[in-house]
Amino acid sequence: MDKTALINSARRVIGIEASAAAALEARIDGEFSRAAELILACTGRVVVTGMGKSGHIGGKLAATLASTGTPAFFVHPGEASHGDLGMIVDSDVVIALSYSGETGEILTILPLLKRMGVPLIGMTGKPESTLATRADVHLDVSVEVEACPLELAPTSSTTAALVMGDALAIALLEARNFTAEDFARSHPGGALGRRLLLTVSDVMHTGDGLPLVSHDAGLREALLEMTAKGLGMTGVIDSTGRLTGLFTDGDLRRTLDRDVDIKNAAIADCMTREPRTVGPDMLAAEALRILETHRIGGGALMVVDDNQRPVGALNMQDLLRAGVI
Repeated sequence: MDKTALINSARRVIGIEASAAAALEARIDGEFSRAAELILACTGRVVVTGMGKSGHIGGKLAATLASTGTPAFFVHPGEASHGDLGMIVDSDVVIALSYSGETGEILTILPLLKRMGVPLIGMTGKPESTLATRADVHLDVSVEVEACPLELAPTSSTTAALVMGDALAIALLEARNFTAEDFARSHPGGALGRRLLLTVSDVMHTGDGLPLVSHDAGLREALLEMTAKGLGMTGVIDSTGRLTGLFTDGDLRRTLDRDVDIKNAAIADCMTREPRTVGPDMLAAEALRILETHRIGGGALMVVDDNQRPVGALNMQDLLRAGVI
């Protein structure tokens, strides 16, 4: 095949599968809402099962459900007949995927599921099939044609099942008011978890690493403090320990532009008054948004308590090291 033929083949596949997915929209009806209601009422877990390619789609559906607020896991229907059926209890809901609706391994366990009284959601491409008619709810994922020109490899049909599964998972997510923070709790090791779960207190400098000078200090003293602490800034506090200002590398450049006598200048005459601050319980991602939105010089923030007393400090480098950026 030449390049043009390869490109045309790929475009044909994408067009066929896109049409198959688009056709599902008209089938989102009362059956779909009944399926969602069964799962929302479930006091156990959602158990997903399927053979072959449908099994791979089922595994992905179970993982998506589990990460979006619906406890779920996948059971291989062949293994279910040899002991794994014990993983299913009467408080669960089962979603069975089979395009033909006649997969032998699934039909074998149907009587046992019915005897247990487990609600069954069937996802097939054949509404008159055994699985479709015996299920409590049937989700129609039929397609006009497979993208495979031989009409053998599951292509459009698995895409349709995948899209229907995603539609169900997201509908449940919204019904549960599942938030980004909830999602991050099941992804603590990833970049999303770091962005959504880390707080300012997790990344800020504290104690001896906190750069601070008195309100009546000289500029020279402030520069020494900045150099010693290495954050490119220092907070300025009054006699009660409350933050009155912030002096950063940017303030230093502006001071030099004014031709100020560094040896004799007072920090109170050079600092930024009423600087933006953050609290220790704020999400680190929100602190990053403040830095970016307000283009804070030096990329530095003081962290204060409810009484405006400094308890920490952070800068862009801290957020970068923490993986928030």
